[in-house]
Amino acid sequence: MYDYLIVGAGLYGAVFARQMRDRGKSVLVVDRREHIAGNIYSREMEGIQVHQYGPHIFHTDNEDVWAYVNRFAKFNHFVYSPVANYRGEIYNLPFNMNTFARMWGITTPQEAKAVIERQVQEAGIDEPKNLEEQAVSLVGRDIYEKLIKGYTQKQWGRPCAELPAFIIKRLPVRFTFDNNYFNHPHQGIPVGGYTAMVEKMLDGIEVRLETDYLEQRNELRGLAKRVVYTGPIDEYFGYKCGALQYRSLRFETEVLTVDNYQGVAGMNFTDAETPYTRIVEHKHFDFGKGVPDKTVITKEYSCEWKQGDEPYYPVNDEANTAIYRKYSTLAKEEFRVNFGGRLGTYRYTDMDEVIAMALKNAELLEGRT
Repeated sequence: MYDYLIVGAGLYGAVFARQMRDRGKSVLVVDRREHIAGNIYSREMEGIQVHQYGPHIFHTDNEDVWAYVNRFAKFNHFVYSPVANYRGEIYNLPFNMNTFARMWGITTPQEAKAVIERQVQEAGIDEPKNLEEQAVSLVGRDIYEKLIKGYTQKQWGRPCAELPAFIIKRLPVRFTFDNNYFNHPHQGIPVGGYTAMVEKMLDGIEVRLETDYLEQRNELRGLAKRVVYTGPIDEYFGYKCGALQYRSLRFETEVLTVDNYQGVAGMNFTDAETPYTRIVEHKHFDFGKGVPDKTVITKEYSCEWKQGDEPYYPVNDEANTAIYRKYSTLAKEEFRVNFGGRLGTYRYTDMDEVIAMALKNAELLEGRT
């Protein structure tokens, strides 16, 4: 008998397992994939740590979480400063004075504010009925047309006028020449990659890969006093209340014989014609690493999710939220089973939030096995 059976060797599962193991509990971790680390899994290619499921930049203002991750990894000084490519025109992200200077030829915050305010007034939208109206009412027509419309339609697979306004309750607009995407004081990439960080979290803990808990539920459930489940909550309950919707991603990774392909880690393609949403050049996450005359890029395509695909972004509209509430009620009734992580709680969470959630839940469950 184990005290805890943890389903999922991703970040939430690894942190929870580490906490319980450090408290003297016996822990078994299972994952149906062939590797640990979930969607933050990275592997080395041409001397470069390649993010296999899209780029992950660690950032936080939570001092406890920052101290915690530094137990398992040293972080480099990487600062995420992506750019947008609109039909060959390059703009800095998030929207800032560099963006506005490139778009309108202005140089002062006052000029930028005046242009945005004029365009918002011209739109005359009092109560936005959809995402398009919401965006225009926040940042005006120019930014919407070049930097939001095409990218968002590719990301969600439908026109902005058909998407709910709440998807973008606000848009980050800075009237400074600052290209740092995140405001958090702590930011970086683990030296050696995320997989190495998770390996250290799971050090001394039994892990069984290529093990599908739901297919072997009867056998595995009897091995532990309590289960911590981090997979899709609707799949756990056999989709009895309906399938929750997600957006999924498809990746095309290439090794190129060039030392520097695009000069930046992330380039978003915001026109509607380019089929992919962005290109990631992985060597820029860790400056100076990798084979000098080689680089690795990944083109990222957003796509509709169907059962069997990897779920990435929950579609948190009213219909899906209502379905999730039903599963949440069922989850509370499960005997000695706790649900956690982004799939277990059906919400998109940053890595620091995942860690904070796992630490808090481990504290709450201590002594209940």
